[in-house]
Amino acid sequence: MFSVEETIAGTEAVQIPRQRGESLLDTAVRYAEERHWDVFPGTWLEAVDGVQRCSCGDAACAVPGAHPARADWETQATGSATVARRMWQKQPTASILLPTGRTFDAIDVPETAGFLALARMERMELTLGPVTLTPDRRMQFFVLPGASVKVPELVRKLGWSPSSLDLTALGEGAYVAGPPSRFGTRGAVQWACRPTPANRWLPDAEELISPLAYACGRDR
Repeated sequence: MFSVEETIAGTEAVQIPRQRGESLLDTAVRYAEERHWDVFPGTWLEAVDGVQRCSCGDAACAVPGAHPARADWETQATGSATVARRMWQKQPTASILLPTGRTFDAIDVPETAGFLALARMERMELTLGPVTLTPDRRMQFFVLPGASVKVPELVRKLGWSPSSLDLTALGEGAYVAGPPSRFGTRGAVQWACRPTPANRWLPDAEELISPLAYACGRDR
């Protein structure tokens, strides 16, 4: 069971890991060292005529400062803290991106559905893995690898058409942005349910899919 103190569902219970003053380099190294997550540096924000823009050069970039900087990002991702430190030393303001399909997959849902599901999961006494909250109002629930293959059929078994729900499982070939990466001026990625020693072992997608699908159905 997770407690409300470990989520940001309560106004007095915000417990995002202390990252104020902590560099992106230190955070990326900590993810690799403490959680054994693969990491790779993404784009970063640059000031152009007083406006924060993505280093990719696209003034209309959909996720400024928070997407891969290279086409071969999958081969660049590393679980080595030493290599991660070296990469961020070259570009200290690069966003922290975490490839899915390796140590975890992620189930991506709208923020409103995510908070509804969190409340339902607490009542069901489910054990959660980490959950991110992005500035574009999405939540990503970390689960065991393999979710991207299983989720469509799990959703069908619950009586939903996968295409009818705003619910996506991110697996091999995809990634999520890790806190405290920023999406331009929209703000930083945060932890809705922070990584703790208690949630080092991730749940299977099958354990979470019912409350998530229900919440997404309500949110349509």
